Amino acid sequence: MVLHLRGCGRVARCRVFSEARAPVGVRAFCFWGAMKADHLIQLARDWIKDDPDPATRAEAQELLDAGDLSKLKERFAVRLEFGTAGIRGPLGAGPGRMNRALVRKVTAGLASYLLRTVPTATRSGVVVGRDGRHMSLEFADDVVAVLTGAGIPVHEFPDVVPTPVCAYAVKELEAAAGIVITASHNPASDNGYKVFWSNGAQIIPPHDLGISKAVDAVPSIQNIPILERDEAAANGLCHTVPTAVGTRFLEKILEPLRHPETGRDLSLVYTPLHGVGGPWVKKAFSLAGFENFHVVPEQADPDPGFSTVRFPNPEEPGVLDLARDLAVQKNADLVLANDPDADRLAVMIKTTPGVYRVLTGNEIGLLLADYLLTEPSRTPVTKATVGSGVPQTAPDDPRIVMTTIVSSRLLKKMARGFGVHFRETLTGFKWIANMAIDLRETKGYTFVFGFEEALGYTIGETVRDKDGIGAALAFADLAAHCRSQNQTVMDRLETIYRRFGFHLSGQRGVILPGSSGMAARERIMHVLRSNLPTGIGGVAVNSISDFKTGIQTDLISGQQTRIDLPQSDVLGLELEDASRILVRPSGTEPKIKYYFEVSNSLGQEDTLAGCETAAQTRLRDLAKAFLDLVEDRLDQPDPEEGSG
Repeated sequence: MVLHLRGCGRVARCRVFSEARAPVGVRAFCFWGAMKADHLIQLARDWIKDDPDPATRAEAQELLDAGDLSKLKERFAVRLEFGTAGIRGPLGAGPGRMNRALVRKVTAGLASYLLRTVPTATRSGVVVGRDGRHMSLEFADDVVAVLTGAGIPVHEFPDVVPTPVCAYAVKELEAAAGIVITASHNPASDNGYKVFWSNGAQIIPPHDLGISKAVDAVPSIQNIPILERDEAAANGLCHTVPTAVGTRFLEKILEPLRHPETGRDLSLVYTPLHGVGGPWVKKAFSLAGFENFHVVPEQADPDPGFSTVRFPNPEEPGVLDLARDLAVQKNADLVLANDPDADRLAVMIKTTPGVYRVLTGNEIGLLLADYLLTEPSRTPVTKATVGSGVPQTAPDDPRIVMTTIVSSRLLKKMARGFGVHFRETLTGFKWIANMAIDLRETKGYTFVFGFEEALGYTIGETVRDKDGIGAALAFADLAAHCRSQNQTVMDRLETIYRRFGFHLSGQRGVILPGSSGMAARERIMHVLRSNLPTGIGGVAVNSISDFKTGIQTDLISGQQTRIDLPQSDVLGLELEDASRILVRPSGTEPKIKYYFEVSNSLGQEDTLAGCETAAQTRLRDLAKAFLDLVEDRLDQPDPEEGSG
């Protein structure tokens, strides 16, 4: 069941605040509050002189000629920063947009950082991939030109490629880093730049901070050395990623399947949502024996305009309608969907003929975790060894599963019940992957599975990032095994709930775009921290976790404990009835995100449907009470505004 918390609370109309009202922290990213119009105009003129792209030069000049300070401010008074998954933003002119000048500058900074920190970079090179979005080809060409101009070889995919395949290639080719030009599930107007380190995982501190400083130090875009492709190839700096890399990726994602011997007569519908996953998923399913496989024809090929959907995120209402229609037509058992760069997975299951249920990201994650932990693996699970080769003392069962702070807490209960290890990380797969690597090297743990509620999953260590292709294959194997046991996927999910308790989650995202939206997102977090609630809708708050300060405060005892995670702009509230609320600005979209979770037991006399209905009511009440509280706090004067 998907619970959409739309229309829930007055914060849906959240006003856009001016930068002048923003707390001090905002001005590090949003400079308009202290910037005069003539300085803004000069920034735009300087950019035009440096910009290698005639299209964005013309855009900036047109805004200058029109004297449109509002649009100039959105492009030149802010700068895109590395977030949860690199840099993403709307296409356009200026440092606040994605464009060729920014891509060249970021790549020059990355090249400088690699040359200083990775002695083998000039031999091992960098993997470069791209999706099918507007400007992805041009941006990838710029990346190649700048890297080779710095003397760093590139291993380039010759065509569009899924992000998980590119992440795998970094590790397989032992490259110094990887770059993927993609905006994942963002709107068609966006593009992005994602960086993997040599371990095949996304960058985390200190590398993200080091790269950002190196980017700031690039003096002039026009003076960045570049090589034309022919010259780079002649100098041995330009290589095509071997097809064998893709073949090995497909072979590797087949290995974790627990029941390849089961019948493959499931009828499957799949959509890549106009993205790049189609050929890879179709090949993977063919290798696994799933031949009754139907691709949504209108969404089968890459389309940068995403012509059949408003927003190519499989979590959004209506995005899977065409897939559902085809499933009804084919009487399909299962519907699988990737986002455009194929690192996420959405699932619909048939409940009765013609009726399909969309599983939440948490439900998919819990089902896959249960499947991977309880069904026998075809390869023995053994304690890993540290990088030095010296075996470490590990418990009898070295397996570990992981999730993020905004995902379902039920995985922790399951891990305890199955006798395996569990860790919780900050939001973003970069934290899951890097922690899994660290625990393997320091404690000998064997990473089995990680997930986050936003439809991200990875199985084992084949891909150290989200992998929507391998996850789709594993889920189809799970569904086939359920059928062989005269069980449905919902039966298996209900078994999990009856053993470990029923959990229901919901998310509310409020879009706040542009520089003023950035200030608004920061103001919301500032206002909440300045006046922390002790109760929500009549239910007491037991504890508050501020991941920015790294302190959890027990409101009953007053005791404070350290949160053993890197600092992040997230607030978490645990309520007396075991419900939970988390608030954070998104690292990939111009949104403030609210996460809600409620739980209760599912007794033998209770029905799953009745439990869901009660939990849904509680979740909506909780969300409305909290969002109303946020709006009320925003209506109150900020005491800091009058203090200066």
